[in-house]
Amino acid sequence: MTGSQDIPAQKAALRSRMQESLRELPAAVRREASEQVCRRLRERTEWLGARAVLFYAPLGDELDLWPLFRERLAEGRVTALPRFRADTKDYQAAQVFDADKDMVVGRYQILEPAPACPGLALNQLDLILVPGLAFDRTGRRLGRGAGYYDRLLGLTSGRLCGVGMDLQVLPSLPVEPHDRHLDCILTPTRWITCVPGSV
Repeated sequence: MTGSQDIPAQKAALRSRMQESLRELPAAVRREASEQVCRRLRERTEWLGARAVLFYAPLGDELDLWPLFRERLAEGRVTALPRFRADTKDYQAAQVFDADKDMVVGRYQILEPAPACPGLALNQLDLILVPGLAFDRTGRRLGRGAGYYDRLLGLTSGRLCGVGMDLQVLPSLPVEPHDRHLDCILTPTRWITCVPGSV
């Protein structure tokens, strides 16, 4: 798949296919999968030892880690979300203290930290939970096409963990030079430690 020169076209076709597959999933299946992912993550040393975690606000077809988000906040631990910066047209990490009071609807109708929430240096993040449309075992990730996450992830030094359904883990993905590889992938049934170049 990665040998062809037309990588953007391959990605676009795969995005369309994966979005259709995810739309077809019953809400109950996605809800149960989200609960399984939360249970699995709670047991991981990567989670237990993380001082600062960057979450994502889930879209309708993404697994929901919001219960863990609220748990970390209740424990007083450093918890962050991406926030869009209109001046630079990119995302930064911003710390959240209250899951109800600190949130606003941002770009693309995605929840994000309010302007009053302080920015958090990306090198302070120990664990970054990353959504995507598809992943492979080498750590490649297919996003939604805007490249925002790739730019954000390119500046972090923490552990990058993709989060998705088992059906989103494919044998291989098309990749471009700017694509940042993940360290691991979390699904409802598996924790995959990524090995670059293993496909």
